[in-house]
Amino acid sequence: MNSNMTILPADTYVVVNKTAMSDIDRKLVTMLYQPIIGYTAVSLYFTLLDDLDRHALMSSDLTHHHLMSTMQLKLDDIVIAREKLEATGLLKTYFKKDHVNSYVYVLYAPLSASEFLNHPILNVVLYNNLGKKEYDKIVDYYKIPRMNLKEYEDVTKNFDDVFKSVPGPIFEENDNIIKRQTGMLTLGSKIDFNLIISGIPKDMVNERCFTPEVKNLIQNLSYVYHIDDLHMQSLVRDNLNEKGLLDKMEFRKSCRNFYQFENSGKLPTLVYALQPEYLRRPIGDDSKWAKMVYTFETVTPYDYLKSKYKGAEPTARDLKLIESLLVDQQLPPGVVNVLISYVLKINNQKLSKNYVETIAGQWKRLNIETVEEAMRVSEKEHRKIKKMLEKPSTKVKTSTKEEKLPAWFDQQLNREDATLEEQEELDDLLKELAN
Repeated sequence: MNSNMTILPADTYVVVNKTAMSDIDRKLVTMLYQPIIGYTAVSLYFTLLDDLDRHALMSSDLTHHHLMSTMQLKLDDIVIAREKLEATGLLKTYFKKDHVNSYVYVLYAPLSASEFLNHPILNVVLYNNLGKKEYDKIVDYYKIPRMNLKEYEDVTKNFDDVFKSVPGPIFEENDNIIKRQTGMLTLGSKIDFNLIISGIPKDMVNERCFTPEVKNLIQNLSYVYHIDDLHMQSLVRDNLNEKGLLDKMEFRKSCRNFYQFENSGKLPTLVYALQPEYLRRPIGDDSKWAKMVYTFETVTPYDYLKSKYKGAEPTARDLKLIESLLVDQQLPPGVVNVLISYVLKINNQKLSKNYVETIAGQWKRLNIETVEEAMRVSEKEHRKIKKMLEKPSTKVKTSTKEEKLPAWFDQQLNREDATLEEQEELDDLLKELAN
């Protein structure tokens, strides 16, 4: 669904239950999913579930105002929570445009404890978010107790020992009975399997090696550990066994070790990747300024940084710095994009850690949450420094070379009389971001 689609309190929705839910499933959502997607998303999941009658498979028509009242949340926060449920496979959303827009929310069961705790993405992030002590508690909770049955005899009866078959009424099969169904965690980004496979000598690899399951594992590990195609090719090759098949357990360890080596022993976490809807500028303005704001709001910090590398993979150091801004400083993604742009322009295309963190700390104290606020405060700070440097009494030696600044600096970009040079500069920047 288009992420820019406006949702209104009057828009209706219907909840469809796609699975047989149990109290065990509720426990799974709370213990395993909540540390990743947060309390609000879990609360929305249970609220949608409660919109169904006790045994119903589909709710009556409800409005989003009902959700706002029940959860005591803004609609924008509900949308963010919904997207987290969608991303982790707990919910699918369908949309139909009309004079009153309508949605269908299809609920799925969580993964089983075994599936979750062996998932290449979810398991790693759960460990990182909880820490070893809390993670080990969860693993112990779901461990099957071991019993030594060597001295026991299996005396269990077979079915035909207990029951006998006799003629009965005509039987019709039921293929529409509800059953436990889980949703899939899917990724939009894809790696180049042709490149990976072509770089491995044919005599090293079995033709049955790259099954859909193995490809999915490689894709997931590539995503969560930020491993590019060439490094992934090397990791796959190094973990082929004597039969030419991928040793999945060793491969997982190798990918994890690779990431930890590049990131000072840390493991990855997940962050909400795009500027939240409620912190975005209303659409409809076609000015240059509005286009610049829209660009910062609708691209992830990773993709924005990648555009600065002319499409190449950003360094692990820069990615770690961006992750710190999102996770530790908790700056919104669009604000991080402005910060990246600002620092690169005024610091000779270098993302200096101390420099970035100093500005991030200031913006956090100023409670900068929107792209426009970040752009305005950048302008203000630059003008203050520029004014200080222009004072005759200043002892700071200034360069005669004029700094190349972000396109919004010292400009009224929504003026109709903007110079051709100003417009060309902004057009070039927008074009660069679109690549």
